[in-house]
Amino acid sequence: MVSLHTNPLFTRLESAERVLVAGAGGGFDIYAGLPIALSLFHQGKHVQLANLSFSALEGLPLDSWLAPDVAAITPETALHQAYFPERTLAQWLDLHGYPHTVHAFSRVGVQPLRAAYRALIEKYDIDAVVLVDGGTDILMRGDESGLGTPEEDLTSVAAIDVPERLVVSIGFGIDAYHGVSHGLVLENIAALERDGSCLGAFSVSRTTREGALFVDAVAHAQHHTPDHPSIVNGSIAAAVQGDFGDVRFTSRTRGSELFINPLMTLCFAFELDGVARNCLYLDRIEHTHLIRQVSSAIELFRDEVRQRPPRRIPH
Repeated sequence: MVSLHTNPLFTRLESAERVLVAGAGGGFDIYAGLPIALSLFHQGKHVQLANLSFSALEGLPLDSWLAPDVAAITPETALHQAYFPERTLAQWLDLHGYPHTVHAFSRVGVQPLRAAYRALIEKYDIDAVVLVDGGTDILMRGDESGLGTPEEDLTSVAAIDVPERLVVSIGFGIDAYHGVSHGLVLENIAALERDGSCLGAFSVSRTTREGALFVDAVAHAQHHTPDHPSIVNGSIAAAVQGDFGDVRFTSRTRGSELFINPLMTLCFAFELDGVARNCLYLDRIEHTHLIRQVSSAIELFRDEVRQRPPRRIPH
């Protein structure tokens, strides 16, 4: 048990010397983990960054691959590709003097992704893994009325088998666009609290060094990926800066109404084992090799289960 004035997440990582911070859901998810990674860097930890990638990794040269389905991305990797969040982050890290390799996992099923994680963990002798989701759909059990986009998130949850493994969710409310009921998210968090898997929450503030750098990194990514900027991280960064309501930071949100608010700055932290136990279909994706097999397994499960209706937050 820790004291109130300490942070349970960082207390858990205090004895770890080498930490892997990984984006669970692909795209720009690794940016959602940047405040935590930067804090660990500033504490003198050896930090590696990784992300389940939506980029075209197949054409990378052989010397980029550390093992099957995991590549080391640097500021100069595949400059011909316009959309490459891992490279864009590597460029920002290099610009600010941080170690600038970002590892990219192929978008595959549980078995090959687990092998790729193992290869990365063994190469860097990793003590702990922090799996980060930009949004809250990583916390969905599977019986909710809407799951968001859970395939990559839960494949990542199933793939990690290092003893010290934690999950962080930041961006409460963002997944409403994908049909997630955040009343049910709160119900799931309460269940994780009851079973001892919840490590509490803390906010990312722009008054901290890490919060200010996160805002800068998101702005850098928006500038370098103008055709496909991250709505998730743009929303979080807007909230960190104190914006509120229907804030416009990209034309991609045209025609929809956003609700940027301070809850989006909260990092909810959990034991990964608890999140895994909470998922009702995790055993069904265990033997998958392709991400479409994961999608099919979830669809079959959804056909069989009685869904919980959306839950309104009454205040």
